[in-house]
Amino acid sequence: MISTAIRLARVGSRSELAAAVLMGLGYPCVMIAALIPNIWMFAAAAAVTYAADWYLHQRGSYLVNRLNKVRAGLPIRFLLRQLLLILLLARENLADQPLFYAAVACFLLFYGLQAPHGALTTLIRLRRVMPVVTRNVDLNAVRIPDAPPRAMLRRSGEKMLHLDLPAMAGVIIAAASGRDIIGYVGAAVTIGLGLLYTVALVPYLRRSRRVPSAPAVLKAVQKWLGEYQPTVALYFSGSEDSAYQVNMWLETMEQIEGRPVIIMRERGLVAKLNETSVPVLCIPGGQHLMAMKLDSVRVTLYPANVGKNIHMLRVPTMKHVFIGHGDSDKLASVNPFSKVYDEVWTAGRAGRDRYALADVGVRDDDIVEVGRPQLAPIKTWTGTPKNPVPTVLYAPTWEGWDNNPGNTSLLLAGENIVRRLLEAERPVRVIYKPHPFTGIRNKKALAVHERITAMVQQAAAERADDPRWAEQAAAAQSDQAAARAELTRAEARLAELTKPGRAGGDEAEESRVSLADPVRLAEIKRLRAEWNDAYWRSSGWWEHRVVTGSEPKLYDCFNESDAMVSDISSVVSDFIASGKPYAVTDSAELGVDEFKRQNTAVRAAVILSNSAEELDRLLAAVADPVADTLADARAELKKYLLGPDEPTSIEQFDTAVRALAAEAEVRNAGVEQRIGEQAIGELDRESDAGGAGGDTEGNGAKEADGAEATVTAAR
Repeated sequence: MISTAIRLARVGSRSELAAAVLMGLGYPCVMIAALIPNIWMFAAAAAVTYAADWYLHQRGSYLVNRLNKVRAGLPIRFLLRQLLLILLLARENLADQPLFYAAVACFLLFYGLQAPHGALTTLIRLRRVMPVVTRNVDLNAVRIPDAPPRAMLRRSGEKMLHLDLPAMAGVIIAAASGRDIIGYVGAAVTIGLGLLYTVALVPYLRRSRRVPSAPAVLKAVQKWLGEYQPTVALYFSGSEDSAYQVNMWLETMEQIEGRPVIIMRERGLVAKLNETSVPVLCIPGGQHLMAMKLDSVRVTLYPANVGKNIHMLRVPTMKHVFIGHGDSDKLASVNPFSKVYDEVWTAGRAGRDRYALADVGVRDDDIVEVGRPQLAPIKTWTGTPKNPVPTVLYAPTWEGWDNNPGNTSLLLAGENIVRRLLEAERPVRVIYKPHPFTGIRNKKALAVHERITAMVQQAAAERADDPRWAEQAAAAQSDQAAARAELTRAEARLAELTKPGRAGGDEAEESRVSLADPVRLAEIKRLRAEWNDAYWRSSGWWEHRVVTGSEPKLYDCFNESDAMVSDISSVVSDFIASGKPYAVTDSAELGVDEFKRQNTAVRAAVILSNSAEELDRLLAAVADPVADTLADARAELKKYLLGPDEPTSIEQFDTAVRALAAEAEVRNAGVEQRIGEQAIGELDRESDAGGAGGDTEGNGAKEADGAEATVTAAR
C-alpha cells in the first residue's frame, strides 16, 4: 500500500511521502488555526509546512514540480501562509493595531523585492551562458571570469522567500505576548535581509563578471579548431537519460589514430559525460554548429539516429558513419534512416545480414564489419563458476515506445524469473540490473521493477540471517569492512578529481578549467578500477545485489556473473563475448523456433517462456560443463555476431576510420578540381543562410528545411 502511495504521489521514498502528507495536512491546519483563532496551533502548523516544504526541495522531489503545474508553486504557498497570518491577526481583534499594519506593509514590501531579485538572478544566469560548453579545449583566447558564489544563485528564489521567517516569527510572538516591538524587529530583519540579498547580486552584472559575447567565444573555438585540426568526430544528441550511448564510445575515441573530437548538442549531457582526454565541444545552437568550420574533419561517427544529426550530415567534406550504441535484433538496429549515412558499421556478419533481411535501403557495400571495441574489458569464461555459489545476472531491457510485449521480460516474466532464481534448489546469487530507461514509458514496468527490487532485497536480508552462510559471513567480515573503507576513500578522491576547478563553478567556468591532464585521468582510471574491486568485495559472494546507476558498469556485472537472463537487446550480444551461458525470454510467446528465426542472438540461448520454467537448464549448464550443451553454439554465434578475435576490434575499427578518411580526401580533391575556385565547404552556403533563421537550439523550421535540402550532399 505504501509503495502504491509513493508511486501515485510521484515521490521517491517513504520520507518524501511523509513530508508530502505533512505538508498537505499542514496548510489546512494553518487555515483552521487562523479562523479559530489559535496562535500556538498556527505557529506549530506553519512550522510543519516550512519544514516539509524545505525537505521536499532538498530532495528534489518531483512533487514540487507537480505543485507548480497546478498553480500551487512555492511563491503561492508562502503568500498563503502570510495571508493566513494577516487573517489570524484580524481574528485576534488586532486589525486596528499598528502591528497589523506593520505586518501588511512588511509582506507587501517583501513581495515587491521578489521582482528585482528574480530579474537579477535571471539576468546573471543568462549572461553566464556561453554558446558552447567545452572540455579539454583551451579557451585562453577569451577571458572567462569565475562564476558567482553558488550559494547566491542555487535555489535563489526559494532562499529569498524563506527570508520571511523573521517577520512571521516576530509577528506571531508579538501577537501572543502583546510586545509589538518583537513584530517590528522581525519585519525589519526580513526587509533588511531581502534588500541585502538583492543588492549583493548587483556587482555580478558588471562587464568584468560576465562571460565574453557569443561571437568572441565562437571565434576562440574556431581558432582552437584551426590549431587542433580534428580529423575524426563523434557526434551525439539525445535525451537526459541517453548519456550511456556516448560514454560507451569514449575509450574507443581515445584509442583511434588521428585527432578525435566529440561534438554534442545538449548542455545537460556534458555533466554526465565520463572523464576523457578527448576534446569535447557541446554546441546547442544549430546555427552556431552550421557556421563552424570543420574543414579538417574527414569522418564523423553517429551513435544514435536523432533529428539533430541533420546539422552535421549536411557537411559534404566529411564521410558520415552510423556506429550505433549496441548490436541487437531490435528494429532500431535496422532503422531506415540509416541509409542517409555513407557507411553503416556493424560488429559482425549478423549486422550485415540483418540489413539485408530488413531491406530498408542500406546497400550491402555500404556496410563495414568492425567488431565491438567496447567489449575488450569483458573477461572470457573459464567454464566453471568463480565462487562456490554461482551468480546469475538478470538484466532486462526497458519497455520501449510501442508497448510491444516482446520488448521486455520485465512485465510478464520478470517476477517469475527472479522468484525461480531466488528459490532454486541449488542456491545461486542474483544480481538485478535494470535498464536505465525502465519505467519512463510504462508505469506498470516501474511498478514491477520496484517489486523485483523488494524481492531481491528481502531475499538478501533473509540470506544474511540464514545459518548456512554464518561461517562465510564471519570469515569475510574483516575483508568486507576494509573494502567498504576503501570504497569510501576512492569515492571521496574521485569526487575531487572528477570536478575540476573550485567548488560551485558553473559550466562556463568549467569550460575554462577543464583541460586534459594525463596524470589526473590516469589516477581516475586507477581509482575506478579499485572502486569496482572494492564494491564486489564489500559484500559476500553469496549475497544478492540490486545494481542501479552508472556504477558498477554493466560489463563489470558481466565479469562478476556466471550466467545471464535478459531480453532481445545489445546486452545479449555483448554478453555473448564472455562465452558464458545465457537465457532470453520469449515474452511475446512466438514459440522457440520462430523466436530463434527472428532473433539471431538467441540461437545459442536457453529460451524462457513467461513462466520461466526452463531456468533449470541454464542453472544446470552453469553448475556442470557436461550439461552445457550450447557451449559450441555460443562460440560459433560469437564470431557471427561480433566478428573474429583477430585482428582485435580496435584494430578493425581504426583501419575502417583510416580507410574512410582516405576516401574523403580523394572525394574532396576531385570536387575541388571540378569546381575550381569555389570552396567545397560552400556548396550549400545558400542553405546556411536559410538555416540561420532557426532558433538558438537548432530546432527552427527554416534551419531544418535548409539542412534537409542538403543532406544528399553528404552522400
